[in-house]
Formats: sequence, C-alpha cells, structure tokens
Amino acid sequence: MIQYKEIDGLLLRDMAMAGSALLEKHHELVDSLNVFPVPDGDTGDNMYLTIDSGNHEVGENEGEVLSDVSKKIANGMLMGARGNSGVILSRIFAGIAKSLSDSRAADVRTFGKALEDAIQEAYSAVSKPVDGTILSVYRDAVRYANGRIEEGTTFENYFGHFVCKLRESLKRTPELLQVLKEAGVVDSGGAGFVYIAEGMQKALEGEKIEAGSGRPAAAQEAIDFDAFTEDSELTWGYCTEFLLRLQRKKVDLETFDVTELSDWLNEVGDSVVCFREGTVVKVHVHVMDPGQVLSHVRKYGEFLKLKIENMSLQHNETELTGRTPGKVVKHKKYGFVTVANGPGIVKLFRELGADEVVSGGQSMNPPAESFVAAFDRINCDEIFVLPNNKNIIMTAEQAGKLYDKKPIHVIPTRDVGQGYAVLSMMDTTLPTHEEVEEEAKENCEGVTTGFVSKATRDTTMDGVEIREADYIGFTDGKIYVDDGDADSTAKILAAKLSMGNYDVALILRGADTTKERAEALTESLQAEYPGTEIILLDGQQPIYPYIMVLE
Repeated sequence: MIQYKEIDGLLLRDMAMAGSALLEKHHELVDSLNVFPVPDGDTGDNMYLTIDSGNHEVGENEGEVLSDVSKKIANGMLMGARGNSGVILSRIFAGIAKSLSDSRAADVRTFGKALEDAIQEAYSAVSKPVDGTILSVYRDAVRYANGRIEEGTTFENYFGHFVCKLRESLKRTPELLQVLKEAGVVDSGGAGFVYIAEGMQKALEGEKIEAGSGRPAAAQEAIDFDAFTEDSELTWGYCTEFLLRLQRKKVDLETFDVTELSDWLNEVGDSVVCFREGTVVKVHVHVMDPGQVLSHVRKYGEFLKLKIENMSLQHNETELTGRTPGKVVKHKKYGFVTVANGPGIVKLFRELGADEVVSGGQSMNPPAESFVAAFDRINCDEIFVLPNNKNIIMTAEQAGKLYDKKPIHVIPTRDVGQGYAVLSMMDTTLPTHEEVEEEAKENCEGVTTGFVSKATRDTTMDGVEIREADYIGFTDGKIYVDDGDADSTAKILAAKLSMGNYDVALILRGADTTKERAEALTESLQAEYPGTEIILLDGQQPIYPYIMVLE
C-alpha cells in the first residue's frame, strides 16, 4: 500500500469523491438523527448535496495542482451549500482552500495547518457557535491529529488519528448538548462529517467506494410527465444550464470577455446567469429554443455538463408564479426573495409582493446558487431575503456574501408565518434598508406559527409522550400535544396557543388534507373563537396537514 507523504490535486479530488460516496451510502442514517420527531431530517441530504456540488465543479479531468483543485471544490460547495450543516461544511473546505492557495502540493504539516485555519472559517459562519455540533467535532479532531504530527508522519497516520478523534468527539456530543441527550441521538452534522472523513481515509488506503443506490430524495425531482401532453403548447420554454470549457483553438483565452455572451443570452432568453471561472463558463438561461443557444456557444468551446428541462414539468411556473418569460420588470428600490414549499403558499407570497419565491422548506433546503440566480432576476437596488426556516438562514446569508452586484439583506424569518407577516405588512416606501429591517423584525414579533405533523419515532419531549405515527402540534421547537388525529391535534394546539387572543388566524391546508376536512376544522375553530377572523387557504404544503399563522 502506498504511504503518502504529500497530497496533490488528484489525490484530494479522489478523497473528496470517496467522502461524498460514503456519505451518500449513509445519508438516511444521518437524516434519522434529527432531534425533532417530525419528517424533516435532512442533514445527511444537505451535506451530501453540498460536497457533491464541489466534486461536480472539479470533474474528472482536473490537473494535479492542489490549490486549483481545492479552490474548485470549495467554490462548488459554497454555491451548492444547503442547510446549516451544509454551509458549515462548505466553510471548512473554503478555509482549507484559502490556506492552500499557493500550494502545488502539500506535506502533512501544511495540510494540517490548512485544516486548522479552516476552524476559524467554519466558526465565523455561525453567529452563536456551541460545543456538541459539527464545529466542535471537527475542531477537536484537527487539534488532536495536528498534535501528533512527527517527522515521517504520513497522511495515512494523520487521518488515522483524525478519524479516531472524530468518532470519539461525536460520541460525546450528547454530553455537551442536553437536547441531544433527551432525544437519544448524536449530532447529525458531526455524524455526516465522520462519514466524509472515513471515505477520505479509505481513498488514502486504496479502497474504492462504489456510488450508492441513488441521490438523496432531496436531490430527486418528482416529475409529472402528464403535465405536458400531446395537446400542450410550450409557453414557458426550457431551463437550460451548462458548463462550457473554453477552447484555445476557438478563442483567445486571455481576451475572451464573457459580457458579450451574457448580452446575447439576454437577447434570446431570460433569467440569465453567466460567469467565467478560469477557462470554464457557467450558464443558466430560460429560452424557447435551446438548440439555438447550444449551437451559438460551441463557437467558444465544448460542453463539460449540460441539462435541459421543460419548465412545465418542473414547477408549472406559469400558474404558480405569475411570471411571463421575457417580460420587462420595472426598476424599483427594494426587491424581495422568499422561500416556500407548496403551490398555494408560493401563490400567496407572490400576491403579497415577493419578486422571487425560491422553492424549499423542511426536508428540501435550497442551495445558495438558487438564491444567487433569484437575485439576478430582480430589477432593483437592494434585495431583502426571507428564508422562512431556521435551517435556511445561513444558506441565504452565504448567498448574500457570494453576490456582489447589489446589497443583500437577510431578515432571519424562522417560519412561513413570520415570512407572511413581513410581506403582508411591509412598507416599501421607507428610505433606508435599516428601517425596513427594523420594521420587519417588529412584525415578526407579533406572529405565532403552529404546525401539525406526524411523529417519526417514539420519544418524550417537553413533557409530552410522543408515539410514532401520531400527530404532534408544536411551535418554534416546543411540542404541546400528541394525538392520533390531525384535526384533533390542530384544535388542541389552537387552544394551547390561545387562538382567541389573536385578531386573525390563517389556516394553511396541507397537500394530503381534504378540502372537506379543512373546512370542517375551520368552522369548528370559528365557532370556538368567534372574536378571531379565521381564514382557510389551500397551501398544498407537504409534511404539515395544517399550519396556523396567528396574528
């Protein structure tokens, strides 16, 4: 077996791909470590999709220079980062890349220093870092392994110490975080990182890890091919994305200006994202004739990656968003990007003034690049982002840091109710973004959002005995009720949240809840709380049969 005393770009690429492959095999186990007993555990999915984005950025034919490969992996992960753990993972690799920016290759000490430098990079992404998470698991392992570097230490030796300490630190996480101890699980982000590191170690040892049975559910799109029949008309066109490697025989690499290509794409399509990274041009465009685009760009280079999708099959955007392809949007001072999951909620946010609605929520966290693409589509001076989920806030913030065309301000809305309150009461005539943010935070304080969802396991939380497959009612991480029926759970939750003390209650009906049941529940609640105006809307959201927004 080879004993590596130096790492180059090719070896780092192989290690990253092996780490990704091993996490893919175990992503469902990592997902199951979710503290809260509802079907929203997606840490494994998020971390896999994040590192997978980095691997796709590198490809199979990258050179041997370590700095180049580490930078590409980091850039891909930064744009593809999903969820809190995915963002932290991307910051770790970003810190490593920064430290290795001048290295064609690295010995163990240099690589160990890069991992040490990445500790601060990762911690800086979290406003209030705590021990017992991926942060402390990673920190403990790096410092343990670095403290054991001696003359002649190989990468196999180093990763042996590193992985051993990762496992040990992961086992300690319930001792450091009471919420983990009560739930009887270890930190899911830390567990995901252990699998990545174990995969990297296996690559060093020459073991090949075969790809798993398929990408996580979060990466797989449910496509209804009946949405476009033999009688349908193509009204929305095709979402066309590709990576184009510029060819020296076709263009002058030193003088090639991507602006000319971007301008042309805006003439033939819309929703254009076009930028150059080295000799690779990344393009996203909505266009009626993708063949025209593909033929045009081949005069510059050849494709590395290509994806074309009929947008009627993607999201039925014509009905959900109200956008018209190619429509010129009047310039304004403030623009708003929000996140939603469920056609009815998307439509609601659109009607309230959201310029872009990024698809996502529980169990489906969007990547940073989805936010960046949305930013590009808004014709305004400044943009406000409403993540509407505590696990998406960091991704939105990272997207804002990556975007340099206009100021991005993230209002840390933690749920759909807060997002609704901000949009419905927003005063866009306020002269400064500070005043807009202050008003938004005040509006968030006056809203309570209650959720009804099925429990995924037996446990006891907040003094409530929970049985798997029962329905639980909760708000902001606190569980109030467990019951075998969704409607009964909603009624009890309404009482626990003192619905009668609010002026308005918005009931969002889930995708699997019938209209008749939801109407009966609404009538019952209205009779119980006559002083509260109760409004039923068809949210069509997954996971939650009912969401109650109280104002």
